[in-house]
Amino acid sequence: MNGKSRLGEFLRTRRSQLSPDEAEVPTYGERRRVPGLRREELALLAGVSASYYARLEQGHSMNASPEVLDAIARALRLDESERLHLLDLARSAKPRGRGRRPAPERVTEATGQLLDTLADVPAIVVGRRSDVLAWNRLGHALFAGHLDPGAPDLPSQRPNMARLVFLDAHTRELYAHWPSKARAVVGNLRMVAGQYPEDSALHALVGELSAKSEEFATMWADHRVKACSVADYEMRHPLVGTLTVTQQTLNLGPGPNIVVATTKAGSPSRTTLALLAQATAEPTAPATPATPAAAPSQPETHVSDS
Repeated sequence: MNGKSRLGEFLRTRRSQLSPDEAEVPTYGERRRVPGLRREELALLAGVSASYYARLEQGHSMNASPEVLDAIARALRLDESERLHLLDLARSAKPRGRGRRPAPERVTEATGQLLDTLADVPAIVVGRRSDVLAWNRLGHALFAGHLDPGAPDLPSQRPNMARLVFLDAHTRELYAHWPSKARAVVGNLRMVAGQYPEDSALHALVGELSAKSEEFATMWADHRVKACSVADYEMRHPLVGTLTVTQQTLNLGPGPNIVVATTKAGSPSRTTLALLAQATAEPTAPATPATPAAAPSQPETHVSDS
C-alpha cells in the first residue's frame, strides 16, 4: 500500500468511527446508511470544501497544508499522537525520490551503560519494530523468562515484542488484561509505520501478524494510533504470581528506546518483583576458605647446665 492509499484509508476509517452525536452534527432523526460522518459533514467541520476533502481521501490532492491537516485532525477529534500520525501520512503521500533504507539498529555504548545501571529494574532495549535488542537479567525474567537470555545478541533470533504479544502463548497469559496490551502494541506499530513508510521489514512484520492473528488484523484495520509512553499492566508471572507494573518508554532520541517496568514503593507488587529478582538471581560461587596463617616461629631456648 502506497502513501496515498494509507492517508486515504486512515481518513475514511476515522471518519466512519466518529458519530454525528460525538461531532455534534444534527441529523434531524434521519436514517443513515453509513456509519459515522459523511464526507461533506467532515469537510464542513474542518472548514474545507467537500470536493477538496473528497480528493484528499481519494489520493488526488497531495499538497494539503499543515493548517488544513490540523483542521481535519480537530474535526476528527484526533489526539496529539493521531494528529502527528496524520501529518506523517500526508508527508509520505507526496511524490519523492527513492527513500533511504533505515539504518540497522544497534545498542550504543551509552545505552548499554544505562541498561547496566538499571540492574534492580526490569528493562529491555527495543527497536522501532519492537525487536528486543538487549535486556537486563530482571527484564528477561519478567517479560520473557521462557526464552534464551542470549537471544537478543543474535539478530536472527531476536525476540519481537509484537510477535510475542500476539503469537506467543506465554506472553499472552502474562497480561491479565491482554486486549489493552495488544491495542497498545498495534497503536504503536501504526505510529511507527507512518514515520518510516519505506521500512520494508516493518511492513513485512505487519503482513505476517495480519496473516497469523485475526485479532491483530482487526485491530490494525481500526487505524488507532497510540504512543507507548506510560501504562499500567497487571501481570501474572508463572514464578511469583500477580503484580502490577508501570511500563514506561524512555525515549533516547533517534534510535532504540528503553522500556522499564516499575512498581509502587511499599506495594505488594514491589515485594513480588523482589521475589522474582531473588528467584532468578545468578548463583554465587561459594567462598574459598582462607588458609590459616602460619604461626610465627619461636626462638629456641637453651637451658644452662650451671
